[in-house]
Amino acid sequence: MSQHRRRPSAQQVKRKRAVVAGAVVGAVAVGVGVGVWASEGGGRPPPGGATARASSDGGAVGTSDHDAAATPSPSPTPSRSYPLSQAPRTIPAVRSHTPERGPGWRPQKADRVVVSDPKLADEGRLIAGELGLTYAGQKNDTRAGDVKLGLGGGGGNPESYTMTVRGGRVDISGPGEAGVFYGTRTLKQTVHGAGTAPEGVVRDEPAKPVRGFMLDIARKPFSETWIEDRIRELGDLKFNELGLHFSDDQAFRIESSTHPEIVSPVHLTKAQVKKIVDLAASRHITVVPELDSPGHLGAALAAHPDLQLRNVNGVPTRGAIDISNPASANLIDDLLNEYTGLFTGGQWHLGGDEYQALTVTDPAASFPQLAAAAQQKYGAGATVADLATGWLNDRAATVRAHHRTMRAWNDGFYRGTSVQAANDLQVAYWTGKEIGARPPAEYLSAGRKLINYNDEFLYYVLGQPQTFVYPTGQRIYEQWTPRVVRGTTAVPASYDGQILGGTFAVWSDVPDAQTEAQVAAGIRMPLRATVQKLWDPRTPALSWAEFQSLADRLG
Repeated sequence: MSQHRRRPSAQQVKRKRAVVAGAVVGAVAVGVGVGVWASEGGGRPPPGGATARASSDGGAVGTSDHDAAATPSPSPTPSRSYPLSQAPRTIPAVRSHTPERGPGWRPQKADRVVVSDPKLADEGRLIAGELGLTYAGQKNDTRAGDVKLGLGGGGGNPESYTMTVRGGRVDISGPGEAGVFYGTRTLKQTVHGAGTAPEGVVRDEPAKPVRGFMLDIARKPFSETWIEDRIRELGDLKFNELGLHFSDDQAFRIESSTHPEIVSPVHLTKAQVKKIVDLAASRHITVVPELDSPGHLGAALAAHPDLQLRNVNGVPTRGAIDISNPASANLIDDLLNEYTGLFTGGQWHLGGDEYQALTVTDPAASFPQLAAAAQQKYGAGATVADLATGWLNDRAATVRAHHRTMRAWNDGFYRGTSVQAANDLQVAYWTGKEIGARPPAEYLSAGRKLINYNDEFLYYVLGQPQTFVYPTGQRIYEQWTPRVVRGTTAVPASYDGQILGGTFAVWSDVPDAQTEAQVAAGIRMPLRATVQKLWDPRTPALSWAEFQSLADRLG
């Protein structure tokens, strides 16, 4: 071939002019907001002001110095247009997403997590570690690739948040630290499931303030490690309560300094409980302890047989403490005062259910000492149910002094008593099978706040005794809402504001029926279905099959 440069043909000149025209059209597209920058980093402009043009397959190719000199070109030039983004797929589903055009955000090693307030340091460090990013602390500046966490947005729901993905970065803000944390859970899930957080704005908040999981560690001693694994799972799913039922007839499972004689050989030390409480707090989960009384106290009474309730014939009553004996109140109050220093959250479960003295035909005849104590304390017409109500109120007063909010099982509230349960006691409604059962509307019409533990849908009872069957995620997902408090029927919508939320419960009636691993697998989809309906009670957009597939993808 000759070393002299050949003159371009007329066809080559036309082709070059077409390329130049394409570049100009691309520049116009940017001006009207259709084009966005192509980048492996998720919407970040090419570095150093370098220019690029579209290749025939839509990818970016470099321009030579000769082309740049001969053909004026805007800098930079867009490489492609993007369709409107789709809402992130998460569990629970986000409630609102405003789509935008853009490639979204994909984490890269050089990216940072920054915070605008030092209160968000824990949230920042956590999401940085989970996504393999650098935690850079409090910064006033931001740059491409950053995930920025901030507090703001006025006095709205403290669990609400806004997540904006735009310009190659992510901004998560909310009026409270919990909301910002939930925003990081949305980011983690969507990146884990899809690789990229979609362009646009998520505005999200839960419908219900109580989203709980309760665990019976009294009858089955779940390990500290297992409980901590569940806390991490619950945090990612935006649950905010972990209930621990740690005392029952079978065992008393937490170390005690005031009454070490009642503690079972296999138990959690206070140091272990503190680790659990601290880990939960880092995920914005409140640990709600339940020291049940005056029933379900068999393990404690084994060390104090003098306090066990006995009937008129001297026969001991299983699990029941003698509430006519002042020493009984002293024992339980010692424990309540001790454990309020260990469980530092603002919630407390007093139990109150299944007191055997009130399951007989004639409580006064069967337990004359209780009837006499009731009349002495509350007057001639007082009943054993009045005495039991007074016991619950007195234990509430002990816990209230520590600035806790209390709840008790619905069968600890009795109909037709002259002594009324304290007004600030919330109803933990679990069943309608008790003697003298009161429908949910009876509590709600009296103005009480209620937490839904519906045993028809939300009770995972090991061994499936009596009529219990293991609940399925599909049944919860398709048939249950927070207003379905008892059985399968919803209470009127006018009561919705009094229903604070719900709790999925694991009860260890037959402790060896399942291993820890089997329990974790068995509750996996029920937990996800439950939190979906607590976050947004409306009919979900996804079918059950789609929801299950999403859960498998998210892990």
